Amino acid sequence: MTVVVLLFGYHTSTSGAQSSAKSAEVRQTTGSGTTAGGDTVTGDAADTRWGPVQVRLTVSSGKITAVDVVEYPDSNGKDKQINARALPILVQETLEAQSADIDMVSGATVTSDGYLQSLQSALDGAGL
Repeated sequence: MTVVVLLFGYHTSTSGAQSSAKSAEVRQTTGSGTTAGGDTVTGDAADTRWGPVQVRLTVSSGKITAVDVVEYPDSNGKDKQINARALPILVQETLEAQSADIDMVSGATVTSDGYLQSLQSALDGAGL
C-alpha cells in the first residue's frame, strides 16, 4: 500500500502588510532636535492602509534643507518596489517646493497621501 501526502500552503499577497513597516529609525528620532545642518522636526506618523508613513525635516534659516522618510511600508516586494520609486520623487519635490504643495506620485497614491500628511505635520512643527 502506498500513501501519498500532499501539503499545501496558502499565503495572501497582503499578509502582514499592515503590521510591518520600516521603523528602525523612527523610535530614535521622534520629536525635534538640532544638528550641525539645522533643526530637525519629525512629523506625526500617518497611518495608511499599508502601514505608517513618517517624515523628518531638517530646517535651516527657514528653508527645508533635507527630508528623510523614517518610516514607510516595506513589508513585501510590491511595497518596496513602489516606495523605492515614489519616495525619492516626493522628497525632491518637497525640496524644490519648500512646502507640502507637491504632486502625488502616480501608482503610489496611498504612500503619497501618508507622506503629505506627515510632511504637513512636520512643517507645522517647524513653523513653516
